Amino acid sequence: MIRKADAADFDRIWPILRDVFRAGDTYAVDPDISKDDALAYWTGGAGCYVAEDATGIVGTYYIKTNYQGGAAHICNCGYVTAHRAQGRGVARALCEHSQDVARDLGYRAMQFNLVLASNVRAVALWERLGFAVAGTLPDAFDHPNLGMVDAHVMWKAL
Repeated sequence: MIRKADAADFDRIWPILRDVFRAGDTYAVDPDISKDDALAYWTGGAGCYVAEDATGIVGTYYIKTNYQGGAAHICNCGYVTAHRAQGRGVARALCEHSQDVARDLGYRAMQFNLVLASNVRAVALWERLGFAVAGTLPDAFDHPNLGMVDAHVMWKAL
């Protein structure tokens, strides 16, 4: 089940975000980000949603306007799946849900600003869901294990 998050969910979202942000290998977020700053970053846009199963929250995403003015029709989303739920289709379900929400909010395109080329599972999933690599930024991310890696800007018309 995917639903809009509320403040009562934030303490359950935090451990999922914390683990991903602390790893420092997928998001361009300070690995030492505080709980309050991380939650403000994640929940401060047009919406924050959670995926739940019988074990609790297994994933979350945010949706926000990516640009202003003449490009305000393009949204950005970020997705995080709890480690215990990876490989179970949570990210796919979150992305599909986010596209429906984006259309309902009037967005006409979705852009992912920094998808690490080293995150091959995410790149492959986004491509299967119709996103295209619009450009590649060489050595855009200092990965804690791999060193400098390229990052893709990925885009899809809604």
